[in-house]
Amino acid sequence: MKFCSECASPVSLLIPAGDNRPRYVCESCATIHYQNPKMVLGTIPVWERDGELKILLCKRAIEPRHGYWTLPAGFMENDETTAEAAMRETQEEAGANIELGKLFSLLNVARVHQVHMFYLATLLDLDFAPGEESLDVQMFSEAEIPWDDLAFPTIRTTLELFFADRARMREDQSTGYRFHAQDITRAMRSDAEPT
Repeated sequence: MKFCSECASPVSLLIPAGDNRPRYVCESCATIHYQNPKMVLGTIPVWERDGELKILLCKRAIEPRHGYWTLPAGFMENDETTAEAAMRETQEEAGANIELGKLFSLLNVARVHQVHMFYLATLLDLDFAPGEESLDVQMFSEAEIPWDDLAFPTIRTTLELFFADRARMREDQSTGYRFHAQDITRAMRSDAEPT
């Protein structure tokens, strides 16, 4: 940041009185410009019939990770809730009609100043199509997931947790998915070391 968004004067990077980290501070109007993590919201859209479950994935038409597969997700906008953001992103990227479930995963990605959250979601129909940011949209069973072509570790982690919960529920006859919170400390490219 070079100029103040309040008065257009130059800013300096310094630790304001009573603070503990560098902030951009306006030399003219003394506005402190706080920078906070970005929120990425998405869903795990599923279709289950006759005991077979499939998940809807989108192939990215934009960078970063153009051509790689992801869950429908994107940055939260001002004036919307996390649930509204997850539903909007699912509609924009996959054209999918969903019933939103509970929050499933919260992944802190401190190295890129982001928090990723994924909600469980049930597809209401199979009427979906790629949006502007997607090259393709397809349904995948667990065995069909393109694990080597997933866009980000947060996607891999969320899918691994999802399928681990399903296996646990089958084994011990428990109901319901758990809520998962984790820190992602490695690079945001899925071609880095696997989780």
